[in-house]
Amino acid sequence: MKKILYVLFASIALMQTSCQKDPLEDIEEGNWNNERNVLEIKFENQVGNAQIVRVDDQTGTINLAINVDAVPNLSNIVVKEIVLSYGAKSSVKEGEALNFENTQNSAELTVTSPTGKSRKYTVTASSFRESLVGTYDIDNLIVYGGTGPEYGGGAVLAMTDKPWIWSATEGPDKELDNQLIFEMDGITEDGNTYGTVTNTAGADGKYADFVFVGTPVTDVKKFYRQIPAGKGKWLRNYATGTITFTFADGTTKVGTFENAGTENLGNGRTKTIAHNAFAFNLNGTDDWDKIYTDYDKFVKKPRRFWIDVTKK
Repeated sequence: MKKILYVLFASIALMQTSCQKDPLEDIEEGNWNNERNVLEIKFENQVGNAQIVRVDDQTGTINLAINVDAVPNLSNIVVKEIVLSYGAKSSVKEGEALNFENTQNSAELTVTSPTGKSRKYTVTASSFRESLVGTYDIDNLIVYGGTGPEYGGGAVLAMTDKPWIWSATEGPDKELDNQLIFEMDGITEDGNTYGTVTNTAGADGKYADFVFVGTPVTDVKKFYRQIPAGKGKWLRNYATGTITFTFADGTTKVGTFENAGTENLGNGRTKTIAHNAFAFNLNGTDDWDKIYTDYDKFVKKPRRFWIDVTKK
C-alpha cells in the first residue's frame, strides 16, 4: 500500500512540474521588453565620451566630438562600438559608418526594442582639434607657497624674483628661453589625446637644476621639474581635465592647461594668467618655524606652480 501511495504522489508531482510555466520563458521571448536605448557608442577618432540623452519615448540625441585632424572630412565616420539595452537592435551596426558632412553635422540611427517599439536618435558630431598642439614660449615660472597664508605666510612669487636663492648658472632663469613643442600622436580607446612634448634648452643650452642654494641647500626638482627636459610624453584626459607628463624613466606628473584669467587662491591672493599656463598642485609641508621665509615658500610649503607660456 505504501508503495502505491509513493507512486501516486510522485506522479502528481511530475504532472505539476510538467504543467508549470518556465520562469525564463517571458524573458527569453522578450514580450515584456520595450527598452530601445543606446547605452554607449564610440566612433573612430572620437574624442571623449558621447553625451546620450533620451528626449522622449520616440526620440533621443547623441552628441560627440571627432578629431578632424585625423580624417579628410566627416562623411564616413565608422562606429567602433555600440551598446544597446537588452534585446534591442540598431539600424547602424558596428563597422558601419555615418555621414556627418552636412550643414547640421548630424545623422540618424534607430533603435528597436524586442516588442517593435523604436526610438530615433539624432547623432551630432562636432569638429575637434587638439588645442594643445603647437609651440609655446616659456614666459615665467610662478609659485604660490608658504605656511599659514591666513596669517600672511603665503605669497605668489616668480622664481626669478629671488635670484640669490638659486644657482647663478643653473637657476630658474635658464628656463625662460626654452620652448615647449607639443605634437599629437593619436587618441586612446577612452577618447583621450596623447603625443610627445619636446622641452628645448633654448639659446643658452641649459635647463634649471632647481637647487635651492640658501640654508639648507635643497634639491627641489620634485616640485618644479613638472615637464620633462628634452623629450617626454603627454596624455590629455578630457574627463578629468588633466594632462599627464611621462618622463624617460616612466615617472609621471599631472597638471592642467589653463587659459587666460585670474585664479583666486584665497586669503587675498590671486594669480593672473596672461595667455596660457601649465598649472600643478604641489604637496609641500607646513613649517611654522620657517614661516615668512623664502625657504618656507619655495622649499617646505610650495602649494601651486604655474609655467606661464605664450603660443606662437
